Amino acid sequence: MRILIPTDAFPPVCGGSGWSTYELVRGLRAHGHDVLVLRPRPGQPAGIRDAEYDGFTVREFGARAPDVPFVRNYFKSERLTRSLSRYIGELLRGGGFDLVHAQHVMTALPAIEAARAARVPVVCTVRDYWPVCYWSDLIHTRSGLLLCPECTAANMTRCVRPRAGAAWPLALPLIPYMRANLARKQATLADADAVIAVSHRIADDLRARAPGLAATRIEVIPNPVNVSALRSRAASPAPLARPYALYLGKLAPNKGTAYLIDVVTKADLDWPLVIAGDGPDRIALEREAAASRRDVRFTGWIDRDAAAAWLAHAGMLIFPSRGPESLSRVLIEASALGVPIAAMDTGGTRDIIEPDITGLLSPTPDALAADVKRLRADPALRSRLAAAARRFAEEHFDAAVVVSRVERLYRDLAAAPRRADLSTGARRRGQGRA
Repeated sequence: MRILIPTDAFPPVCGGSGWSTYELVRGLRAHGHDVLVLRPRPGQPAGIRDAEYDGFTVREFGARAPDVPFVRNYFKSERLTRSLSRYIGELLRGGGFDLVHAQHVMTALPAIEAARAARVPVVCTVRDYWPVCYWSDLIHTRSGLLLCPECTAANMTRCVRPRAGAAWPLALPLIPYMRANLARKQATLADADAVIAVSHRIADDLRARAPGLAATRIEVIPNPVNVSALRSRAASPAPLARPYALYLGKLAPNKGTAYLIDVVTKADLDWPLVIAGDGPDRIALEREAAASRRDVRFTGWIDRDAAAAWLAHAGMLIFPSRGPESLSRVLIEASALGVPIAAMDTGGTRDIIEPDITGLLSPTPDALAADVKRLRADPALRSRLAAAARRFAEEHFDAAVVVSRVERLYRDLAAAPRRADLSTGARRRGQGRA
């Protein structure tokens, strides 16, 4: 098959979603498919430029996007959707593509609109909560474990305040736009031939929070991880000579890093805590770590090879996330490397961790501290959890397994009769303009 992969992120510089896309296209190429990666670059000069990574052509679509809060969001959604949809339509009319598989929020809407117009099968992978939350994370307060129940005007007023700071009253008139933007995303996503949710939690939230998707095919297929390549990258000397606990990821409110120091303090952990990553909460976290007088070490941002090394040799991974994790790549990689995990029970984490089988799950930060203490005190428990996690990661998340599942979906869609050009979402949008 010839497959177009529009994606918001792709290596060499990207986060977990970009590497997940890379593992997909690498697996598709290995199975004989011809893949073109299309990546929008908002904020870059307008125009088309071809880059290359690992033998893949990565077509970059430059588009204007002023670096102004809220205004940038408009340019990255409405403006970009229109121009990118036109360009994808041109590709589909002239390129002989058999299928389009969009990977994230910026590329989903234009890919679906263009593919439906060209009558080419289109799949969209949903890796976070962008179809049901304007901010993609369901978090409407700076602290606490409660998530936003729905995107009402009242709840949006709450979620705007921590993001806009002291100027939040000036942002309130944007709420009708935010709600319309979210409705448009849901209506367009409903027009995809299939939606891949990377976890059962994502699938459940799409069905519960976006009723317009009731008739849309939703498949739960996880992000792929190249387990053998990961283990090869991790085969390096231990970065620390003694056992240590590790936090690996962004230092931000949704990641629960504000709980980290309190967790290791209540656990009375006598290992060093290594915090690998960077983000807006780093300064506060460093201040708290210094006040605690515990052995806390900050590495700052590290590349994926260094991350694999730190992860592989950790005595345990602490995962305090308060946000509804869609499907954490860090947890999958820790499992594949046989690292004992103590994690908050959030989002799609139960797709990775079966409590007391492949890791420990906690409902609260205090319970997380108790689990950290339990892991530290019980080497046999650490060994048992690690072995089970390694097996589970190989069976469920290895790229070869995941890509084969995606291929089966592709073949199913390619064999199905094409739907009418005028989609449900298009009719809704047309009715809205009348």
